Amino acid sequence: MTGYKNKRKFYVYGYLIFFLFQISIFFIGLLVVSLNAQPQRGNDPIPILRFESDGPNVDGSYKWAFETGNEIAAQEKGYVKNFGQGEGKEIQVAEGSVSYKAPDGSPIALTYIADENGFQPQGNHLPTPPPIPPAIQRALEYIAANPQQPGQGQPPAYKNRGKR
Repeated sequence: MTGYKNKRKFYVYGYLIFFLFQISIFFIGLLVVSLNAQPQRGNDPIPILRFESDGPNVDGSYKWAFETGNEIAAQEKGYVKNFGQGEGKEIQVAEGSVSYKAPDGSPIALTYIADENGFQPQGNHLPTPPPIPPAIQRALEYIAANPQQPGQGQPPAYKNRGKR
């Protein structure tokens, strides 16, 4: 019976931590969106055109979405990958998107997934790495075409090492 209580306590605390994590992500998203929103005239309230929320559910799934009168929209869904497989095998996954207008009026759209591989955002407005220099690219292609053979590049073995 003690094992059951400990397991139940683990799930309750895990569920609570997960819920607080999701709430914090929601508010961070709202903060990012609000910082990048178009400035409003005076103190005009911005209407919420749509707000939906479902969860968190017992299986760890949830979803939420909202849309505002100043063209801000966000949505996210989450679930537990490998639910019921036990501690260490269950992975929380969150997938979502945010869109808004930049101060110059251009549309900004961001999609993301957060899972065992970390937070992975995608969007045309995000910076990209510079191209690989041609000399480095040729070196990488040469290395890929000519893999090192066993023993190649290794120092010779000394059979009498340490003996006199």
